[in-house]
Amino acid sequence: MRIAGTVFGLVCLAQLLRLVLQVEVIVGGHRVQFWPSAVALVITGSLSLWLWKLSLPETK
Repeated sequence: MRIAGTVFGLVCLAQLLRLVLQVEVIVGGHRVQFWPSAVALVITGSLSLWLWKLSLPETK
């Protein structure tokens, strides 16, 4: 779970960098807008935090 959480965290950082640096992405000759990166940022960030929380040992 920690490995998956780390991977999601790295993807989250990549999306954040795309938004901050305004990197243009072209897929099939069409420019991809920035709002999908904002959605991906929230989703991957949430998944990363969730997986890291699940991987922590239970405390009583």
